[in-house]
Amino acid sequence: MAYFLGIDIGSSSVKVSIFDGEKGQVIASAFAPQTEAPIASPQNGWAEQNPADWWAYFKTAWQSALRDTRMDAHNIRAIGITYQMHGLVLVDKDLQVLRPSIIWCDSRAVPYGNRALEALGNDYCLQHLLNGPGNFTAAKLSWVKENEPELFARIHKFMLPGDYVAMRLTGEVRTTVPGLSEGIFWDFKENRLSQPLLDYFGIPVEMIPDTVPTFGEQGLLTAEAAAELGLVANTPVCYRAGDQPNNALSLNVLNPGEVAATAGTSGVVYGISDQVCTDPKSRINIFAHVNHSADEPRLGVMHCTNGVGIQNAWMKRMIAPEKSYEEFNEMAEQAPIGCDGVSILPFGNGAERILENRQIGSSIHGINFNIHNANTLARAAQEGVAFSFKYGMDIMQATGMDTKVIRAGHANMFLSPIFRTTLATVADAVIELYDTNGSVGAAIGAALGCGYYATPQEAFRSLRKIDIVEPDVVNRGAYVEAYERWRMCDEAMRR
Repeated sequence: MAYFLGIDIGSSSVKVSIFDGEKGQVIASAFAPQTEAPIASPQNGWAEQNPADWWAYFKTAWQSALRDTRMDAHNIRAIGITYQMHGLVLVDKDLQVLRPSIIWCDSRAVPYGNRALEALGNDYCLQHLLNGPGNFTAAKLSWVKENEPELFARIHKFMLPGDYVAMRLTGEVRTTVPGLSEGIFWDFKENRLSQPLLDYFGIPVEMIPDTVPTFGEQGLLTAEAAAELGLVANTPVCYRAGDQPNNALSLNVLNPGEVAATAGTSGVVYGISDQVCTDPKSRINIFAHVNHSADEPRLGVMHCTNGVGIQNAWMKRMIAPEKSYEEFNEMAEQAPIGCDGVSILPFGNGAERILENRQIGSSIHGINFNIHNANTLARAAQEGVAFSFKYGMDIMQATGMDTKVIRAGHANMFLSPIFRTTLATVADAVIELYDTNGSVGAAIGAALGCGYYATPQEAFRSLRKIDIVEPDVVNRGAYVEAYERWRMCDEAMRR
């Protein structure tokens, strides 16, 4: 028997899946907490979580999944990890966490990234880092250096959220090249750490963890962790990747021209390219994909909207707190395409990269108190998210990423007929929906990393397509008209 454990460290919950490698199927999944995990916001625009909570949620989810199966936990062959990207975890020499993690949707470091872009030069950043430093991990660490200097002096290593969970499993502080690229530390032109960026921010190279391959043995389960989890000591961790590269992996999106999407707390369209072609305003992100190498580049070209599922959840709480999401979607279907002129901008969850790192907030436009109602708002919220995807995809198209087919997991907002039909129609793309998720991708990544599967083709032989969403050609004009109105509202808010 060969089972693989996948762990997905999200900002709303931690999910686990136990994957049967022989049968190519999930035998158990679970998540914790059952209500959305808290995000602390000590000041406006800040977002923090306690890394110890991720570990506690993981243990709860793991024990729940294990109870749902008769599997012997000793048959877990390898472990894979995926995680919320761009977060900052700091530990001292005893590997104790020094402060709450500054997570992906925290906006405090935007000025630090902007100043770095100006100092290093736009040409250097786009040619070497493929992005402006923006609000990513390096800029967050610079904020700590300037605002918490005594704490900064105690830092032994910084990590990404997935590196922290791997440390709790193995006792080793390590990261990957794709992880360093998502933190904007990696120089793609020189194929090494960016010394000019480290020098500008004043980050000692000693703070950076050693690198391990994305696939392959990254560390062995300690006896202490094994006892805590009921696993076997020396079980290898064989894969880790940020949530968006991993989502693409889970959908078998590995080759140039292939595109994945997700619509959880945030929403992402993520395409694969073998060519460097950046946006001059750095409104989209480019990172090393899970199968990237210097000899065979595989770059993830990524648009992100921060306020996606979180906006949908907020709207449901405001106007339909007693309804299920299925009932909420049925409410939205009662409103017409374009919502009789109502447009909602979903930008209420931190600084948005596609808006050049601005934080303009969410806003509702065109309300008429005589004709609009809760159904209108339910639909406008979902259309607004789809329109933000279209806006980002237009920027991606200008860099050469022409999207005709989008692969996505049948989950989160892709369960909404309105959202997926609106996206397919305004993007003029077919959406393929699959039965998979991030923790399943991490488990399959572990199976690839330990060599149980020799190729991705073998690993994804059981990946099941469960639905196809075609553009609504009959009503395309109404959708396009609504998008153009939404886009004008967006432009007005940014003036």
